[in-house]
Amino acid sequence: MRIEELKERKRALGYTAKQVAELSGVPLGTVQKIFSGHTKAPRYETLRALEKVLGPNVNVKQGEGSLIREEAFAYAAEDHSAPEHDVVKKQGEYTLEDYFAIPDERRVELIDGVIYDMTAPTSLHQVITQFLFAEIWNFVRSNKGNCLVNIAPTDVHLDVNDNKTMVQPDVLVTCDRSKVTIPRIEGAPDLVIEVLSPSTRRKDISVKVNKYAETGVRELWLVDPRDRRVIVYDFENEDIINIYTFRDKVPVLIFGGELTIDLAQLSDYLDDLYGDTWWER
Repeated sequence: MRIEELKERKRALGYTAKQVAELSGVPLGTVQKIFSGHTKAPRYETLRALEKVLGPNVNVKQGEGSLIREEAFAYAAEDHSAPEHDVVKKQGEYTLEDYFAIPDERRVELIDGVIYDMTAPTSLHQVITQFLFAEIWNFVRSNKGNCLVNIAPTDVHLDVNDNKTMVQPDVLVTCDRSKVTIPRIEGAPDLVIEVLSPSTRRKDISVKVNKYAETGVRELWLVDPRDRRVIVYDFENEDIINIYTFRDKVPVLIFGGELTIDLAQLSDYLDDLYGDTWWER
């Protein structure tokens, strides 16, 4: 159901946001943001939970001054939100079920059962990410390519047989359309780009590099604003590593070098935007 349809059902049933939250297991803050219009693209799993409470096939009966849906209470009782089912897990034990239960407004990644909180990206991080996305997007569009180019936050289930990992790369290119679903990418993308930041640097350089290599990502870029360099991992060719500066032209290997991104253009733009010592800040 579309959000507008859910809103109409909520009005017709006379539910408050609090009641919807209690019945669906969706956090109250998330419910309020969805119905106020603040959150325009909720997670697929969140919408499915709301549909269980507000969907058209609802058997509603009157009870003690409020509308009660028996199915919804059953769902809430089975859900992780029910107090009797709350379990505190250790890092390494979390699964996709736990990941999908996290409120939409809290951005995290799940890698091998460990939940990593992600802080809001800086303006610098976003400018670099958007520049790289635009370069690849324009190339694919102009060449009528079959590849899909995504930008964070996009959920990526790297291995469909692994229920303990879900990541959100900064930029990703997926050329196998069978991996593309509406909620997320199901399978390893062909190209992943991660823009390093102080809060994610260690995770990106160690944990995620290994995970991308293991799951079949063909090419990985680590863009390092601090050192003004890009490390390119060519996992298809014996894990060859190439290192470029922010003055170089970097070929995109999955396109056979037909696309080359001129990082000098990016560097010059950052100089104009933030001053010529932006990397020191």
